[in-house]
Amino acid sequence: MTAAPQRFDEIYFTQRNGLKLYARHYRARHASPENASHRLRPVLCLAGLTRNSRDFHEIALELSGGGRARDVFTLDSRGRGLSGYDADWRNYTVPAEMQDALDFMIARGLEGAAILGTSRGGLIAMVMAAAQPSFLGPVILNDIGPVIERDGLSRIASYVGRTPLPRDWKEAAAMVRDMNANAFTAVAEAEWEPIARQLFNDRNGRPAPGYDTKLGQAFSSIDGAIPPLWAQFDALKRTPVMVIRGLNSDLLSAATVDAMRQRHPDLTELAIAGQGHAPWLRDKASIDEVRRFLDRTDAN
Repeated sequence: MTAAPQRFDEIYFTQRNGLKLYARHYRARHASPENASHRLRPVLCLAGLTRNSRDFHEIALELSGGGRARDVFTLDSRGRGLSGYDADWRNYTVPAEMQDALDFMIARGLEGAAILGTSRGGLIAMVMAAAQPSFLGPVILNDIGPVIERDGLSRIASYVGRTPLPRDWKEAAAMVRDMNANAFTAVAEAEWEPIARQLFNDRNGRPAPGYDTKLGQAFSSIDGAIPPLWAQFDALKRTPVMVIRGLNSDLLSAATVDAMRQRHPDLTELAIAGQGHAPWLRDKASIDEVRRFLDRTDAN
């Protein structure tokens, strides 16, 4: 049997301090005559605290295919996925990871690209907007906003760097399901193993750590609640924003989304039933909404 094509190019990128980072490039496929005359805006996907570029595989395949195909890049932040681990855990910070993402964008010629940021990735996008206000295009914030709820922070702190390593993929699926089933009631049983394979690396056919466990030290060093990031969010006013919220989220509240709507002149909202923090973006309905937002904002 012939193996299915990989459908993405692997990129190893050395950032300014010598740390090797991993990324993927999903090249636009089946380009239409429309695409030939007007290249659609590329997308850079930035994952959550303990998540990585595999998080975006399904949505990247969809956005890079079809009649309005666009290039999609996904980046593993330092210490996540297949990127190198930082020798100093104190460098696992949003500003440092923002600089890594910015350097990657410059190296790949992605000025003006759309950003799809899940949780921590969305924080990186907001900080980037404040630091380089004219550099990024439309932004999609996946279950993250300027106010981060304490309950969500406490839940994350309870497992970062403490999750035991499962013995096989069946055990990994059960572990991920048990940790998430209450918030992700819309996820079918058959989906938990593919999701587990997003979260854990694969080493010789078995689950391996998907992130540097020292992230737990970096996260626990945060003293109390994270201050509101309204100034950083306001830096996004020059570009369209889409905010996605899992209706079961404990990190992004409906009240914060309401306040975001009042402050931003071009905000699109997507609420996803049966999902918590942060929506997986594997279902067709969510992917179609993201595609519509990107199509609408290509002219901006």
